[in-house]
Amino acid sequence: MRRTDRLFELIQILRDGRLHRAQKMADRLGVSLRTIYRDMETLMASGVPVQGERGIGYRVTAPVTLPPLNLTMTELEALHLGLAAVGAAADDELRDAAATLSAKIDAVLPEDRSAPAKGWGFAIYPFTDAANGFAYMPNLRAAIRARQKVGVDYTDADGTLTHRTLRPLELEYWGRFWTVTAWCEETGDFGVFRVDRITALRARPELFVEEQGKTLIDFRARRAGT
Repeated sequence: MRRTDRLFELIQILRDGRLHRAQKMADRLGVSLRTIYRDMETLMASGVPVQGERGIGYRVTAPVTLPPLNLTMTELEALHLGLAAVGAAADDELRDAAATLSAKIDAVLPEDRSAPAKGWGFAIYPFTDAANGFAYMPNLRAAIRARQKVGVDYTDADGTLTHRTLRPLELEYWGRFWTVTAWCEETGDFGVFRVDRITALRARPELFVEEQGKTLIDFRARRAGT
């Protein structure tokens, strides 16, 4: 399993808000305990709201806020993307300005969300292809609001290209990448899909109504084990 895929799976495990022991996550993913510790450090350094420590466990906490500003997740993503883009620029002056801006942001983060020494906006993060799916975000948001089905071409973790019809239910941001939670007509089940793995998206003419067992509430209840 590639590291990007493993980090994605870890987020799916942690997203229920419960405390998860590192050893159990290591056993589930078939990796060493040290690997899980490194992965947790990477997620924390990348802005994913993960809290915990070795020997106790880890859980996802509330989204990050920067006092006195309350940032939406879309604004936070824009900030991450902008700093990353400028930080990779060839212009030394712009790179330095992005670094100092990152340091200023780090300085006002809440105490329990302290950033790594290299800077929050420049944290080491392996989801380098996250921007690939940005073009589909407006259409996904519109489909969620209108309850409109979409057809997508999607590349699975093993590289297999699949064609799916989705009922998009929710967009979520997980530290430099987005996922869409949806009901998949082909599998007859819920799925959490990384937006950067969508290679094509088409709005379908048909709308959908909420059906028992296929709603966002049903998905969350399943996640919570209720």
